[in-house]
Amino acid sequence: MQKEIWRKFDYFLFGSVVILCVFGIVMIQSAVAGSIGLIDSVQRQIIFVALGLAVIIITTLIDYHYWASLSRLMYITTVIFLVIIFVYGTARYGSARWLDTGLILIQPSELGKIVVILVLADYFAETYEEKHDIRWVFRSLLITLGIVIWILLQPNLSTSIVIFVIWFSLLWICKLPLKYIGFFILGTIFIVSIAFPFFPDYQKGRVINFFIPDPNARYGDTYNVDQALITIGSGGMIGQGYGHGSQVQLRFLKVRHTDFIFSAMAEEFGFIGTAIIIGLLVFVIIRCLRAAQLAKDMYGALIAYGFATLIFFQTAVNIGVNLNIIPVTGLTLPFISYGGSSLLSLVLGIGLIESVVSRHTST
Repeated sequence: MQKEIWRKFDYFLFGSVVILCVFGIVMIQSAVAGSIGLIDSVQRQIIFVALGLAVIIITTLIDYHYWASLSRLMYITTVIFLVIIFVYGTARYGSARWLDTGLILIQPSELGKIVVILVLADYFAETYEEKHDIRWVFRSLLITLGIVIWILLQPNLSTSIVIFVIWFSLLWICKLPLKYIGFFILGTIFIVSIAFPFFPDYQKGRVINFFIPDPNARYGDTYNVDQALITIGSGGMIGQGYGHGSQVQLRFLKVRHTDFIFSAMAEEFGFIGTAIIIGLLVFVIIRCLRAAQLAKDMYGALIAYGFATLIFFQTAVNIGVNLNIIPVTGLTLPFISYGGSSLLSLVLGIGLIESVVSRHTST
């Protein structure tokens, strides 16, 4: 059985993820150079990557159907952790998203993305033959809201949006009736319009400054994006060279090892370097979609589709923020940005994809 698993194992997907993770370590090392408070980031990321590769192997060996029986327990556990975060969480950058264990900071909302994919995949697979009416949609929405509400209370709007996008994408894959699309659009506009005044000030500031930037706010809410654009522009076609980006090394670019690592990459490796990395990320997404097509059942296919949506949306949003195409969010660049919780949740997803591929019936 194990020989069969490794015979069908997607080595192209695994290799691409390894390359992205190693490149992420390289970029983090350059981004934090000379920053005393961030000096341990590289070593931590190496540990996270090593653990992540082990997670992929272990998850591949576990039949993905086993997660269906555990998904409800994982769902309840995630909600409990999110409630604990809401009560006792460590606040950073204006919100409480981290649980301080004394050794590392854990961000349960990152695991929540994977848990939502597993729970929704199980629900839609079991109800696929049922009538796709408003009750079918509403039950799936309740499942999603059970986690999203606690993430919104942190507040963490960006992760909440990611989960809603995953929910809608799985609805679409499961042949959501077109008559509901208009209601979704109007409902989203209505809810955002009503809720916007109640957003935290820093979130409202990001949106307002995106649409109506203050030209005199040199060091205000637009500073990070302004510096990101300067950093990207200074990279040109081939970049200034590894470790030689002036914006990065002189630390004009902030949060350069997380949210704005794409800009740091563009300055040091230029358009060609960033195009190669984006190409690798697109390749990973394509391999996930391939896994969905090969899956022997609807549950496996929905896991793969959900994870492909997660990587695509998070990649697109992170790059869009760096290019000032959309308002600033807290979403990182998959596999490259620093972050243990984010990386481990992503590699868990890759392990699930490998489990689906390794058990497909076609040759």
